[in-house]
Amino acid sequence: MSSTAGTDPGDLEEIDEIVRVYFDAFTSGPDVVARLARMRALLLPEAVIVRTCGMTPAVYDVEGFIAPRRELLTSGALVDFREWEVSGRTEIFGDIAQRWSTYAKAGVQEGVPFTGRGAKTLQFVRTPDGWRISAAAWDDERDGLRLDEEK
Repeated sequence: MSSTAGTDPGDLEEIDEIVRVYFDAFTSGPDVVARLARMRALLLPEAVIVRTCGMTPAVYDVEGFIAPRRELLTSGALVDFREWEVSGRTEIFGDIAQRWSTYAKAGVQEGVPFTGRGAKTLQFVRTPDGWRISAAAWDDERDGLRLDEEK
């Protein structure tokens, strides 16, 4: 992880924890609802989440983003699923920050095992209650779009 020179190390630690909670929320199995609720608490109520993935961008508000994921992660159609950050870089300036992450995912959907990788960007703002996610966007690898191999 990296940050802008002169940044309080506590800020970076807090953002690292938020990112960990964010990725942990996308895990099937017990406590899905609790993990999603914990993630929701780290998002501004007005946060914007955008999925691209080679399609027309889908723009979600917080509840519009969480509800279908809760259904997918609890319905039994998607099992043994998890997402995790592979690498991340954080830049902080005053009361704003950005995290650029590469991530991987794996699971079994309707009996078919799968894996994938992609990139996410999370924007943060400092609030009286600490750092919160104000926006997120992601894109996944696909034909013609690959992450550079991790060094």
